[in-house]
Amino acid sequence: MTTTSTTGTTGTAAVARAPEVRAASGSTRAYIRYVAGKLGGAAVSLLAVLVTSFFLFRIIPGDPVKAMTHGAPTSAEQLAALRRQFGLDQPVWQQFTDYCGKALSGDLGRSYQFHAPVGELITQKLPATLLLTGVAVVIYSAIGLWLGTRSAWRHGSTGDRLNTGVALTLWSVPSFWLGLLLIITFSVGVGPIPGLFPTGGMESGDATGFAYAVDVAHHMVLPVITLVAVGYAQTLLVMRSSLLDEMGSDYLTTARAKGLRDDAVRRRHAVPNALLPTVTMVFINLGHVVAGSILVETVFSWPGLGGLFYQALSVPDLPLVQGLFVVFAGAMILMNLLADLLYPLLDPRVGR
Repeated sequence: MTTTSTTGTTGTAAVARAPEVRAASGSTRAYIRYVAGKLGGAAVSLLAVLVTSFFLFRIIPGDPVKAMTHGAPTSAEQLAALRRQFGLDQPVWQQFTDYCGKALSGDLGRSYQFHAPVGELITQKLPATLLLTGVAVVIYSAIGLWLGTRSAWRHGSTGDRLNTGVALTLWSVPSFWLGLLLIITFSVGVGPIPGLFPTGGMESGDATGFAYAVDVAHHMVLPVITLVAVGYAQTLLVMRSSLLDEMGSDYLTTARAKGLRDDAVRRRHAVPNALLPTVTMVFINLGHVVAGSILVETVFSWPGLGGLFYQALSVPDLPLVQGLFVVFAGAMILMNLLADLLYPLLDPRVGR
């Protein structure tokens, strides 16, 4: 009798758990479909980047073969030999198929200007870009999230109006113009303000060890300020707008009715639900860490990928321009993909 009772109880529990198991299984399948869809979209985007990078930069004015000679007297036979050497005498469709095949295998070609593999040039310049833009992204993301949250929670206050006004002003300022203004003011010196910082570059070239780290940090001050001033404004405005959309929600009223303090309501409930748009922007900014800032790096003569891209465009150095474009766009696609995969963890409704 006891055995029968136990068996019956076990069977009842199993029946009760069955809907939960089916729900979990369905949720897993839905998430797998969601991930597969995002991966497929990323693959299509990467293919579109390869197509765009090949055809877009071939409409740039200028003859790359003549640019390689640096204006030296060159016969038509020599120019034709260079075109054969770099495959520029082949039909466009054949150049495209060769380019896609090599790019998918990791071979981005050989630079016309530097006579070196494009991948090697990118690897050499990447650390400087990661250092500069990485530090800037961390700083302006933290400042933007903090100020955006405070502005939204106290919307209409003097602090909110001041923060929003400053952010809108800085967001509308061209980064290269702000960089030039900072160089004039704090590098050259204006009136009683002395020249405190270098006008450009990454190092002075005569320091080692800890002194070298201090020297690099000294050179980073103005370009980092330029990137932070423009970047934090965007983060603040997006976070403020997203949080304001959540402020009238019923669940916040319920949380307050349960006796939660205002800070706890903001921290535990409002901010996590307002993070989705901001997470997208933060991950896009992380993609910009690889791309760097072409204008800011050029203005401050920073030896990173942005400056390299500007040099490649001026020739035009087609393999280098195409390789950098693929790396920049690939970083953005990867960061968007990671943001999409993170969404279901922040909001379980996504992906179902």
